[in-house]
Amino acid sequence: MTACAIEGGTAGAATTADPGPEESGEPEEPVGAESAGVEGAAWPEGAAESERATGAEEAAGAVPAGPAAPWAGAPRAPGTFTLTADGAYGARLTAAPGAPGEQRAWYPERWTLDGPEPYAVPLPLHQPEEPDAQVVPLADGRVLIRRRVADRQMFSLLYPTGPATGELALGAVECDGMTLLPPSPDGSSVYGLSAGDHSSLLWLVAGGAFGPELVAEIPGHCSGGVWLDRAGRMLALDRQLPGGGPVKAVAVDLERNGEVTPLLQIAPSSDDRLLLADPDSGLLLIRSDAPGHDRLGWGVLGSCLPVRFPECLRPADVAVTPFAVQPGQMLMPESCAVALRIDGAAGSWVGIWRPQGRRLHQLAAPEGWSAGAGYWSRDGVLHLPYANAATPCGVARIEAPADDGPLPETGGTDRTDGTGSTDGTGSTDGDAGGTEPSGAVTPPVVCKPVPLGQAPLHRAAPPD
Repeated sequence: MTACAIEGGTAGAATTADPGPEESGEPEEPVGAESAGVEGAAWPEGAAESERATGAEEAAGAVPAGPAAPWAGAPRAPGTFTLTADGAYGARLTAAPGAPGEQRAWYPERWTLDGPEPYAVPLPLHQPEEPDAQVVPLADGRVLIRRRVADRQMFSLLYPTGPATGELALGAVECDGMTLLPPSPDGSSVYGLSAGDHSSLLWLVAGGAFGPELVAEIPGHCSGGVWLDRAGRMLALDRQLPGGGPVKAVAVDLERNGEVTPLLQIAPSSDDRLLLADPDSGLLLIRSDAPGHDRLGWGVLGSCLPVRFPECLRPADVAVTPFAVQPGQMLMPESCAVALRIDGAAGSWVGIWRPQGRRLHQLAAPEGWSAGAGYWSRDGVLHLPYANAATPCGVARIEAPADDGPLPETGGTDRTDGTGSTDGTGSTDGDAGGTEPSGAVTPPVVCKPVPLGQAPLHRAAPPD
């Protein structure tokens, strides 16, 4: 696999001396999907084939259009909605409006979320995008886009320039597939992961000095991607070693040439994946089959307490996936509010849970919610971006509910002891409120932080 950067002073080329886009002095006009700039873009109706030129490189390929649908089921690219680490900007691929039965054209859209009112800016170019393109917003308002052209992954930065869209080509990487990781906490760097059966390549695709740069080659097949600190140095990946075996989360030190250290080792043969991490409190959201089947659990980085698998986080007949953790709760992981996406036969809705409350609150999502997208403010307000026929760009705000009220007195929480067994009763009365059985209230234990490679999330079961 090779990478090539596009250098020089030609239009659309990115160089290390380029100061970035110069936006017009006029303020950006808040626009939605109905923008005339999108509808008036020079895209052939029903475009089935087009030619893309990025810098000096050209390639031809089919450009499928999005399916027609009413707004409630408006077509949306698989990459969904991506937010910067601080929630200031969002980006997504969306489809230009059209009548039912008419082919749609995909284009990137940037959302500005840190002002008094959210607004969206469409970023169409001279042709529609492929629906498998990925977009990631940066802290300066630009949007990185990854396009697959033949056997290459090509990268550009898009930004609004008055009524048009500016583009800076960054270069390309020769590989069959690549996934962009969540935006780095530093706001300026974006990494991509190209996974193989025997090794995985980690690329810095935006924020480097000379276009895409190979950061590390990690033995095994890697997936996931969770940031463990605010500096954008420590990255957690889920790895399966060559030849098979369990999946274990590992920590990758980007300032030490991609040095890999173990992060999760709940049981020797269990699949232990890291889903979310909060650098302030150390709260970790984990998916593991150590209890005997796949469960959602939580632990604390550097703690000697076991990983807990609350009963309330496995309601019947739905899938539960965490997507945001309340920041700013220093050394108080049990008080962090966690937002969860709940998927069932009726669609997707929102769950809110705190480790100390042991209760899953289930709430309706706003119409047109980008399922799985959202961020917390430090004071416990959940922000959910959505778009529908009445509101082309909106953010619903939900305050985390209080965890008061009586809890059941029977049962307990399953906890791993490092062998895959549990030391709780694991019983439940299956109450409709989705609560976890209560336990004795004890003061929180504050443990001295230890290096990531020595951060156990389990301990031996106490003697009877």
